[in-house]
Parts: sequence; C-alpha cells; structure tokens
Amino acid sequence: MSTGKTSNRATPRSGTVAIVLLIVILLAILAARGAGRWLTRQDPLARADVIVALSGGLPYRAEAAAALYKQGYAPEVWISKPEGPQENLSALGIQFTGEEQYNREIAVKLGVPETAIEILPDFVINTEQEILEIPREMRRTGKHSVIIVTSPEHTRRVRALWRKLAGSDLTLIVRVASEDPFDADHWWTNTRDTFSVVREFLGLANLWLGLPVRPHSGN
Repeated sequence: MSTGKTSNRATPRSGTVAIVLLIVILLAILAARGAGRWLTRQDPLARADVIVALSGGLPYRAEAAAALYKQGYAPEVWISKPEGPQENLSALGIQFTGEEQYNREIAVKLGVPETAIEILPDFVINTEQEILEIPREMRRTGKHSVIIVTSPEHTRRVRALWRKLAGSDLTLIVRVASEDPFDADHWWTNTRDTFSVVREFLGLANLWLGLPVRPHSGN
C-alpha cells in the first residue's frame, strides 16, 4: 500500500523534471539556431584613415576591402600577412607565395592602385596578433580610424579583441565581407560554417577567460 502512495507522489515530480528538460532543450536549440546571427556584429560605415583586410577568407575579404576603397571610405588598404611554410619550403628549394600576395593582386585587379596598398610587416598566427599589430602600425603612421574587413561570423570576436587589446584612442569600424558564403541562419547544415561557429565560440571563450591559450610559436 505504501509503495503505491510513493509511486503516486513521484509521478508529478518526474513530469515536472521532464518538462524542465524539454524547455532547456528547446532553449538550447533556439540559441544554437541564433548563434550565427549573434556572432555577426557589423558597424555602420563611415570614412576612416585606412581599410584593413584580415588574413583568411580568400578572396572575399580582399574583394570587400577593394570595394570600400573604390567607394571612397579610406585612402589606403592594408593587408595582413599570415604565417606560412616559407622557411620549410625554401629549404626544399620551393618558392612559396603567401596569402597576402594573392590579396594584394585581388585588390589591384579590382581597381586599388598599388601605391595605396601596404602589406603589414609582421607575420601573424591568429586574430589576436593582427589586433595587436594594426593599432601599432596606426600609431606609427599617425592614423586614428580603421575599417577592418572580415568574415561575418568573425566580426564579434574582432571587436571584442579590439576592446581588450587596442586601447581607447583609436576608432574601429568592423565590416563583413558581403560575398562570404557563411550562412548565419543555417550554419549547422555544412561543415565549413559549423567549424567556423565552433572556432569563434572557442576564441570568445579564450578571450573571456583572459586569453590563457596563446598562439603557437610557429616552430
């Protein structure tokens, strides 16, 4: 008899737990579906001293930087220089053409004069190093505002890194490479976008924790 009473008392409790779990699952699904949109954080356009195409996203970031230049938003285009296998290939007698050279060629092809293009001097491994180098070059050359062009899902992390690393004396405008194929509304349907979203959240988590995971040495 007592067993039956215990069972009756447990049933409503079990139902409540099931409802809570269902709500949590539904909220998680809704949050995941909106992750791509949340990561995309674009600023209104305004004139700046320089446009910077971050490394990666070939050819979309360079194309977008060239389009902004032609629209008159800045008189210069800077191109980030990612680390590559230059030394290893050179030891084998193989010439390596870095991504920065392709980005420069894209910009020239789309109408940016070679005299208006600068490839940033330092090799960089990741976005953190890019966001350290860009303000350094801006201060060295007397620039005060920049338009940084990157992929849609990368924009929020770029702005967050800038707030942490760049200082408050320089103005940042983040713009997406509009032709980038990232699908913010259905990012989980293909491996490219899924990996991109996961990478961005890992990068943001590292930033929120104070950047304990450092760039690799390149050696």
